[in-house]
Amino acid sequence: MLCFIFIVESPAEFFADNKNIAGFDNPGKCLYTTVRELVENALDSAEAIAELPVIEITIEEIGRNKFNSMIGLANHERVDEALYDDFETDKAREKRLAKEARFQETQAKNAALGKKVKAPTAFKPTKSREASYYRVTCKDNGRGMPHDDIPNMFGRVLSGTKYGLKQTRGKFGLGAKMALIWSKMSTGLPIEIFSSMKGHTFSSFCRLDIDIHRNIPHIHVHEKRENHERWHGAEIQIVIEGNWTTYRSKILHYMRQMAVITPYAQFLFKFLSESPEYLLFLCLNPIKNMSVRFARRTDIMPPAPLETKYHPSAVDLLLIKRLIAETSKQNLLQFLQHEFVNVGKSHAERLIGEMGPDFSPKMAVKSLTSQQIVRIHQLFRQAKFDDPSGDCLSPAGEYNLRLGIIKELHPDMVATYSGSAQVFEGHPFIVEAGLSLGGKDVKQGLNVFRFANRIPLLFEQGADVVTRTAVKRINWSNYKINQAQDKIGVFVSIVSTKIPFKGTGKEYIGDDISEIASAVKTAIQQCCIQLKSKIVKRIQAREQQERKRSLNKYIPNATSAIYEILKEMSSSHALKRRRYEGKDAELLKQVSTQIVTEGTLREKLAQHVEQVDYEMALEYATQAGVNEEPREDIFIPPLEAEYECTELFSPIFVFRLVA
Repeated sequence: MLCFIFIVESPAEFFADNKNIAGFDNPGKCLYTTVRELVENALDSAEAIAELPVIEITIEEIGRNKFNSMIGLANHERVDEALYDDFETDKAREKRLAKEARFQETQAKNAALGKKVKAPTAFKPTKSREASYYRVTCKDNGRGMPHDDIPNMFGRVLSGTKYGLKQTRGKFGLGAKMALIWSKMSTGLPIEIFSSMKGHTFSSFCRLDIDIHRNIPHIHVHEKRENHERWHGAEIQIVIEGNWTTYRSKILHYMRQMAVITPYAQFLFKFLSESPEYLLFLCLNPIKNMSVRFARRTDIMPPAPLETKYHPSAVDLLLIKRLIAETSKQNLLQFLQHEFVNVGKSHAERLIGEMGPDFSPKMAVKSLTSQQIVRIHQLFRQAKFDDPSGDCLSPAGEYNLRLGIIKELHPDMVATYSGSAQVFEGHPFIVEAGLSLGGKDVKQGLNVFRFANRIPLLFEQGADVVTRTAVKRINWSNYKINQAQDKIGVFVSIVSTKIPFKGTGKEYIGDDISEIASAVKTAIQQCCIQLKSKIVKRIQAREQQERKRSLNKYIPNATSAIYEILKEMSSSHALKRRRYEGKDAELLKQVSTQIVTEGTLREKLAQHVEQVDYEMALEYATQAGVNEEPREDIFIPPLEAEYECTELFSPIFVFRLVA
């Protein structure tokens, strides 16, 4: 008799074994992904109650001794140094000393010849595999979490609320759960959650970890505490293994790009080093404390994304079966009408008639066989349906995108564009783009910033549709932009109910969806067209200044030559040979009597150049229109005090309504 034993892996075990899928590839990437997940959850929480987000994120370095005390482990000094991988052997020491001696000899020769002497490089011991630990804390002013739901929200994988068809920031729906799994695997320490909902008089405190094998929370403490300050939001603390040194730039780039796409949020990022400040100068490569504030620029938030129904062309067999199992509708006609978008009663009746004689509008939807469900799926793929609208989407908006770019990059020029809603595979999407020239901390050439559902994408940039479009499909020279020398910032944000990510890590959008590729190209081109008009105006103004500078350069030589000719013509010998009348005679007389001098001619010629320059500028402004905004707000006081009027102010005008 054969006995088969099936071992079913829990969801938590699956993600623990395949943590790279969720972006937990190595300690450095784990630290980055933990910060990202906590920040995005905090943004979602604040936006859910229409609260302007205020988010504080802190990374605190934890040394080995402090970590050992946290887990109750006594410190132990090394006994056998040669046992460790950072031990320097005699052979390695001899090799290092010989290298240092050759370097010193070269330095002495260079000093004798008067050449520049290089600074000595510090000795770098063999790299140790000793782990580094960090406490990551994220505090927000969001809606908080219900007291009884906290354990399952953090300690049970695939128990979240981000399901249904809706634009969401998350990629897997794991949130901080994957960070807790990594904490369990690397440190064994629990996560701590403080939370309070708006209007509640108490706050919740929960300390828990996760039973990975059973996929259930292991609760250490779960209690209610007084909330005298009426604070609402959440504060999450977790200790994980990480690597700040290698992923420092990625984390800071993420925070900066998040500030670009969400200028209505305020971020405070802190890194706290374990080393005291007075000891930092003794370290070869000190890791200093840092604090970066990304200030809020606007209080205008995008509308919250709306949950929508599935489009018939975007469903598969499994999804149809799930909808049938979960629907509250009794018959097939009601099911088609209420569970799918863009299917009215008449359209549903036509679809049922096309399915065949085995189908009727009044048949029970729960009684459909597998073969009948396949027939429905086939018809959904072949039939024609109206495209879904983009009303359920929540793009950042041109206004916010422009403000974010200006706030973080301070460019010389910026242009933005927001496209209309389009569709791929039954899912609506909107592409927004921004283009900047110049700015601080921007390298020469193309600098591509990618966003999907309003979160930055920092990895696998080369294969992304935005990068390939910007590099290969845009002829920058047509828009007076030098791709190699100008500092070009390309910002593209794509929002959709389903982002077509590629790869297991979901870090880039493929280049094989023609609808998205075309929309990205159009959005970038529209920004280029806007910038081209500004660049042309700047070139024309520069050329005009050059012409004026060139004319002024030759004024002294021209006036000297003209004055010498006039002096020769006004002499008695010249007047005998030819007589001059009218204005010519008067001018020559003034020259001979020294009323008109070389200085007079120089002054008149300079005035003429100024007049010509003014007339050319006036003609250009008349033809092209004046679009320059004043540098300061303008205030016009009322002319007559007895009039009652209402004044509306703007950066470019004041509108007065007189009663």
